[in-house]
Amino acid sequence: MSHERAEFAEFFEASWEPCLKAVVASTGSVQLAEDQLAEAFARAWMSWRKLRRHPAPRAWVVRTALNTGASWWRRRIRELPLADDDAAPPRNAVPRNAVEGADDGVDASLLTALRRLPSRQREVIALRAFLDLDIETIAAHLGIAPATVRVHLSRAVAALRQELSPSQLTETD
Repeated sequence: MSHERAEFAEFFEASWEPCLKAVVASTGSVQLAEDQLAEAFARAWMSWRKLRRHPAPRAWVVRTALNTGASWWRRRIRELPLADDDAAPPRNAVPRNAVEGADDGVDASLLTALRRLPSRQREVIALRAFLDLDIETIAAHLGIAPATVRVHLSRAVAALRQELSPSQLTETD
């Protein structure tokens, strides 16, 4: 094994665990973090001659892993569906009949009020109130911090309290 390979192998062994922890903390998913980190280490190997002189090679690997994930999402967003049937509705779209015909047991005025909320607040309320998910599960599902979920939930509940009468609020609690 060449000196360069041995040096990289040593770097890889010493850096995998701390880099993985950093990427998991940013992505919230071990599997996604491992995929992104594998790509980053592959790129590190390709650039090892320059990277070994970098002042913080582990930081370079973590940044590369996170950039890889961001690039994947940007490409995914730009993809066009193959047919009209494949087109997903916009994230903040609420079916018209959900408000007009509230035969699903939810008050139409509540659904109208929910439509006025920003999309992230609406998602958090839906997951919490309708699916009874806890804060940690919602955060993991949406890919945001639990504290952010709490903020969105608090703001959504405050907005709904302002818009709805007290009797409508107790029906859904």
